[in-house]
Amino acid sequence: MKKMIIMAMMMTIAISASAMTYSKARTEALFLSDKMAYELGLTKSQYEAVYEINLDYLMCVSRQADVFGSYWTRRNNDLRYVLSAYQFRLYQKADYFYRPLKWQNKSLTMTVYTRYSNKSKMYRGRPSAYTSYKGGNNRGGTSYYKNKGVQKPSSHASGNKGRTSTNGKNGSTNSFDHNNTKGSHNTGIVGNGNQGRSGNGNSGNSNQGNRPQRVFR
Repeated sequence: MKKMIIMAMMMTIAISASAMTYSKARTEALFLSDKMAYELGLTKSQYEAVYEINLDYLMCVSRQADVFGSYWTRRNNDLRYVLSAYQFRLYQKADYFYRPLKWQNKSLTMTVYTRYSNKSKMYRGRPSAYTSYKGGNNRGGTSYYKNKGVQKPSSHASGNKGRTSTNGKNGSTNSFDHNNTKGSHNTGIVGNGNQGRSGNGNSGNSNQGNRPQRVFR
């Protein structure tokens, strides 16, 4: 009996070790939210809310069952109130945003690094919530963001699968295609404290030659 109890305790410890600390979750939520702001064209208030939603989700997930469980469902429900219909469709098409965590080798993996391998590259400044928000908006039955009046973009081109962006070097336009995202497949392992590891063994690949294009401004 004692042996079974000890084994159960060891399993609990192993699972708990996969959960992110607040500091780690805050760093990962900032990086993820920054890239969502870049691709989806988030307003300032949307960016603040998206950061809070991502932080809540990352802090709640501690085991494989949580990755696509009730916390993931709640994240999507909250984002429906924050994003415009057009932005939400783009969000769902970008799997590294829609499914930001993956359980791999008994650790939580941030999938956004399959698209953005340069961890020092940021497109926005930190939201004010980065220093003030400690989590908790995802508790309760009704979404905290339902009646928050988050400012959304005034208009988006309907029917577009991806807006084009201009390359500042030669004035040419490049179309962003969520289904054809090539690049360095670097993966950030968050369960064991590693900052990241190269998925292709090429540590010198910074993905500079294939920088993701923003969908719209």
